[in-house]
Amino acid sequence: MARVLVADDHRLMLAGIKRALAASDEVEVVGEASAGSQVLPAINRTRPDVVLLDVRMPDVDGLTCLARIRKQYPEVKVVMLSAGAEPETVDEARRLGASAYAVKTITPLDLPAIVNAVLEGAEFAVHGAPERSSERTAAEGLSERELAVLRALARGLSNKEIARELWVTEQTVKFHLRNIYRKLELANRTEAARYAYRHGLVDAPPGEQRAAQP
Repeated sequence: MARVLVADDHRLMLAGIKRALAASDEVEVVGEASAGSQVLPAINRTRPDVVLLDVRMPDVDGLTCLARIRKQYPEVKVVMLSAGAEPETVDEARRLGASAYAVKTITPLDLPAIVNAVLEGAEFAVHGAPERSSERTAAEGLSERELAVLRALARGLSNKEIARELWVTEQTVKFHLRNIYRKLELANRTEAARYAYRHGLVDAPPGEQRAAQP
């Protein structure tokens, strides 16, 4: 189970993040901080695996906290949280060693998957920014990792095979699938595969190309 410390100065946002993480049986919230000056002492006290850290924090701003965390606790992963994704802020977060950057417009239920992804060694990614693989998928709100899982499912891979291909756990694959079904309003793997065919995410098998047309 991933141990997570949440640092955000807005009490309502802090409560919402904790509630979203509590919905996963793979994540445990071990502490919280509402000011930048509280972050390092909280890490020392709770020993988290991941810190969800707001960019804008009182006393000490989030990017300064990030630099100090990387220096004093290099084993701790940091996911930056922000209301926006200004390129200079994202670039600075990447340069200072953040493992990921999440815009607060993301679906809260995506947070456990982001935590698991950084612990599994995923490359730095921006979650919730408007950039997407296509206008259609942007409208549906799928993340890049969810698109990868959907494509693999449509190719006929099992959860175990998808996990092996994407270097994640089977539980993480299941979590992504639940999000895909919810976002696309689908009921099962068959409907998800058909969606992928219809929207050009993968090539339909020859015998199914006619049926896959809208």
